[in-house]
Amino acid sequence: MRIRQPIVSVLGHVDHGKTTILDRIRGTSVAAKEAGGITQHIGATEVPIDAIFRICGPLIKNPEKFKIPGLLFIDTPGHHSFTTLRARGGALADLAVLVVDVNEGIMPQTVESINILKRYRTPFVIAANKIDVIDGWNRDTRDMPFLMAIREQEDDYLVKLEEKIYAIVEQLYSHGFSADRYDRISDFTRTLAIVPTSAKCGVGIADLLLVLIGLAQKFLQENLRTEEGPGEGTILEVKEERGLGKTLDVILYSGTIRKGDTIVVGGISGPIVTKVKALLRPKPLDEMRDPRDRFKNVEEVSAAAGVKISGPDLDGALAGAPVIVIWDDGEIERAKERVRKEMTINIETAEEGIMIKADALGSLEALAYELKNAKIPIWRAAIGHISRRDIVDAETMPNPFYRVILGFNVRLTADAAEYLENSDVVVFVENVIYKLVEEYTEWLERKREEMEREKRLAMNFPGKFKVLEDYIFRTAKPAIVGIRVIGGRVRVGQRILRPDGRVVGIIKSIRDGDKNLREAIAGQEVAVAMDGVTVGRQIKPGEEYYVNMNETDYKALKDHDLNFDEREIMEEIARIKRKERPFWGL
Repeated sequence: MRIRQPIVSVLGHVDHGKTTILDRIRGTSVAAKEAGGITQHIGATEVPIDAIFRICGPLIKNPEKFKIPGLLFIDTPGHHSFTTLRARGGALADLAVLVVDVNEGIMPQTVESINILKRYRTPFVIAANKIDVIDGWNRDTRDMPFLMAIREQEDDYLVKLEEKIYAIVEQLYSHGFSADRYDRISDFTRTLAIVPTSAKCGVGIADLLLVLIGLAQKFLQENLRTEEGPGEGTILEVKEERGLGKTLDVILYSGTIRKGDTIVVGGISGPIVTKVKALLRPKPLDEMRDPRDRFKNVEEVSAAAGVKISGPDLDGALAGAPVIVIWDDGEIERAKERVRKEMTINIETAEEGIMIKADALGSLEALAYELKNAKIPIWRAAIGHISRRDIVDAETMPNPFYRVILGFNVRLTADAAEYLENSDVVVFVENVIYKLVEEYTEWLERKREEMEREKRLAMNFPGKFKVLEDYIFRTAKPAIVGIRVIGGRVRVGQRILRPDGRVVGIIKSIRDGDKNLREAIAGQEVAVAMDGVTVGRQIKPGEEYYVNMNETDYKALKDHDLNFDEREIMEEIARIKRKERPFWGL
């Protein structure tokens, strides 16, 4: 048994500094490489413990107590990496850094990150980034640890910084976390650590590495013990490489993989059994920009590490799928069964709901988790691009609110895009989960309002109007008069109810100046054309009339959200009707 380095993922809201923090960690590490031999592997940056000691300097009082060999940062910041990279059904990352812009605080994508971390029960720390943007920052502190940099700041700046950090503490409390600045915490199991940083200036990077290595040493050491033996990993990306064909970028989190080994890989159509043709690792980080000599063939790699695997029959391999190394051919069937189990989509579905598609199983589960929190039912969930068949299937959903497909990190196939042009199915495609959920909920609200408007237009609403004495334009065939709508609404196609209960004529058209209207509402004065009436006989100038309602209209509107005037007019109509039919509307 040996202790491997913990795998660290970086998450956070857009533009809060995730990539800059990773770049700064890599840059600082390269500066210290003679002490630790820093190497960036495919999809990951290894920072050995010697390099961390050098970067942290005086912050580490007793280097001998650390048994952790270093940290492995996953080099795909954000939700996609975290949800895609899984180990045995749980999170691949042992630790996470949640980056928060100290000036903006917790944002929607930060909340999404927190939910994902809670779901996977992953320990994490907060990097309160961009402290250099707060007014009064002294920039003569580049690359200093935070605890040294704040000694160089003025009191006014320190007050502002405290206010910003306290605001984040309050926001975290609303999400169920007790948090504080890392140097004030006595019990890290009860309090979430906040490390103030400026990735741009390199301030606080040492403190962040110190907290991560300290947490790993104190709380994760047993979990990081790994046996010598066949390796296990997770596919980070499936790539086409010139001269190699399809390759797998893999994070190896356990054991060893060797050139020539048999591996079982998760694929879209089931487990893939193949041989490792080549294992490739990049040269040290400072040579990564030279594409002529980027990768180095190696015979074997041990966890935890990032590695590129070349081999035949990898076309159907999926990001997020497991990779199991086989040293005994008798284990192949057992490995295939385990891959099938890990690739099983275990998402709660309903008889009615929306369809979701994603590029990887972890991404699909993360999207389903957010939809469940938003109380949005899922009818079908699958991996892969959105096909014509998906749209045809979505069309069968009886509820128009659910004729929707959400696609995370996928695209519409060409025939699907063509078919969609004449379909009532709505497709949303995004590469940020919270945006996908947000777009659907906003569309849902608009759709509901639109359908409510259509429903109201289909209903025969109560209305009352007065024929204006000085605006009689034609007396018959059709009669054209000016009216003022006293209350409710008057619509084209409604019949006219007189106060004596007699129903006469029909409203043929409504005009306001040069505009044809479908309806006129309370307070409007409009010209109305009426068929079947003659001014002076069925209707008279100066008198008030109603739009006719039948008993079905009345009952349908009884529990509807009418305003006070509409309800009053509806009751006046009911009283008129009851003179002829005593039980009308009861």
